[in-house]
Amino acid sequence: MKPISSRRARAIVVALAAGSLALTACSKNDGGDSGADSKKDQKEASVQSKAVTYADAAGSTGPAAEVPGAKPGGTINVYQEAGLSHLDPGQIYVSDAGQVANLLFRRLTQFKEDDKGNVSVVGDLATDSGKSSDGGKTWTFTLKDGVKDQNGNAITSADIRHTVERQYAKFIFDGPTYLQTWLSGSDYRKALPNGGFDGKHLPDTVLATPDDKTVVFHFDTARPDLPQTLAMAGYAVVPAKGDTKEKYDKAPVATGPYKIVSNKVGKELVLAKNTNWDPKTDSVRHQYANGFDFQFGITESTQTKRLIADQGEDKNAIQLTGGVEATQIQDVIGNAAVSKRTVKGYQPYVMQLTFNLDRVKDLKVRQAITYAVNSKSLIAGEGGAYGGDVAPNYFAPTLPGYEATYDPYGRLKMPQGNIAKAKEILKGVPAAEKKVVFAYSNSEAGQKRKVAIEDALTKVGFNVVSKEVDSASYYEQIGKLNNPYDLYITGWGQDWPSAATVITPIYDGTQVADGSSNYSHVKDPKVDALIKKALTQDPTAAAATWKEAQHYLLEKVLPAAPLWYTKQFQLSGSNIGGARYGSVSSLIDINRLFVKS
Repeated sequence: MKPISSRRARAIVVALAAGSLALTACSKNDGGDSGADSKKDQKEASVQSKAVTYADAAGSTGPAAEVPGAKPGGTINVYQEAGLSHLDPGQIYVSDAGQVANLLFRRLTQFKEDDKGNVSVVGDLATDSGKSSDGGKTWTFTLKDGVKDQNGNAITSADIRHTVERQYAKFIFDGPTYLQTWLSGSDYRKALPNGGFDGKHLPDTVLATPDDKTVVFHFDTARPDLPQTLAMAGYAVVPAKGDTKEKYDKAPVATGPYKIVSNKVGKELVLAKNTNWDPKTDSVRHQYANGFDFQFGITESTQTKRLIADQGEDKNAIQLTGGVEATQIQDVIGNAAVSKRTVKGYQPYVMQLTFNLDRVKDLKVRQAITYAVNSKSLIAGEGGAYGGDVAPNYFAPTLPGYEATYDPYGRLKMPQGNIAKAKEILKGVPAAEKKVVFAYSNSEAGQKRKVAIEDALTKVGFNVVSKEVDSASYYEQIGKLNNPYDLYITGWGQDWPSAATVITPIYDGTQVADGSSNYSHVKDPKVDALIKKALTQDPTAAAATWKEAQHYLLEKVLPAAPLWYTKQFQLSGSNIGGARYGSVSSLIDINRLFVKS
């Protein structure tokens, strides 16, 4: 899953599955100095990975356990720099919209985290996490009674069918594609070109809805990760009644505890209680606050200053996906009263300088840039040890198969960049190939990254032409096949703890298309063969294949230069209760917040 394009990440990080993430390493709200010891943080991120369990009906029955001290009332103010790129669930694959989706939308399954960091997959719209048969090729879900949308319409299996089939429509281009490709192959759109809006449907041999309460998925191979996949915000239900296709992005129908009452795109999003949400059907969410007021266009530095000062309405405020601004970190950790209002934790993202291989075709150029980039400078802009650690490869510490010492470009030894090595590689490279167009987000973080990239590449002889991109649509712009950029910083975190959710979505040659996450446009037969092989293997054998794929990609193809692993360090107002680091979102756990008074 991709993070937002500003400093901090994820996304709906739907980051869990068998062998999963429980990012409690730095999640204690204790005001300590967690984050300053990178090796300790990475070790804990790995050690504390716990297996995710699949819950039965009892574990999926609401209401959710009460948050200690919680009380109803009040409005929570939410500060964010960039506006939301999407509100249509089918288009959501980024952390900021994913956080909002937790409040607005329900899906067949959902992740549930207890107070000890244990995570399970529970039934959300479904009565349980699903029942598999036929060796894992068939999955059956039964819908709960009493689930309605904001307009009072009961959610039925027809709505689930509609939700799945609309993903095949061309106007859905920015969300996850796991389910569609599993059901209908990489050219899934051909199976249902109009997304079911013309009355045509997927055959019952693929997706069956024998009655109003039953949904059956049929795959051509075992899909043990399906319950995690369906927990992604991108697969949240879109009721058939009220689906306005392209217009749905602005005014979606809520099924969660809150609904939209006002949406001034890029400026403000106001949520109020959804009176048709029944807590007895929901084992994860709460409805403590009367509403949420999302305010966009507020820079991280302004957010931090206001939350440190803790005056007036700022007492009732949180940061959405942004974090404590780098230059103000010492002001936070040096003040015990402020520091105790933070949440901290390791994220699953690896930030990379991605090469557009359609434009940067010379491997020597990519190698020189990889040696030249200054991870130390970039991390300083993120907040130093509180913002991230040097990344020597494409796998994060939170991912099974992580290799802490695999460092083919000497990033750990020379995090500031190896200028001499880069210059040596560039000898003989034509001047025309030394001109590169770098796309950066028009946010505070984007500006810092721009300076760091320009400085590093200029030192070795590159002519860097920087182009500003709107931060709200950043991933949409660089996701266009014919984009006019050579380089851009991207981030990716696993959708659940498997290298399959890292290598496949960003390096699979069959996924080179507009809106795809293959931002480098890699089409390599060996990579594709290794992906195909790993997807048919048991987890132990697959781990070795994913390792081989990473080594080949990084050493022979080099679609991106690894830069840093991300951490989260967020601040909230003194009147916010229930704040904790959420290992599922890798952000403040928005499902359990309340206003103290």
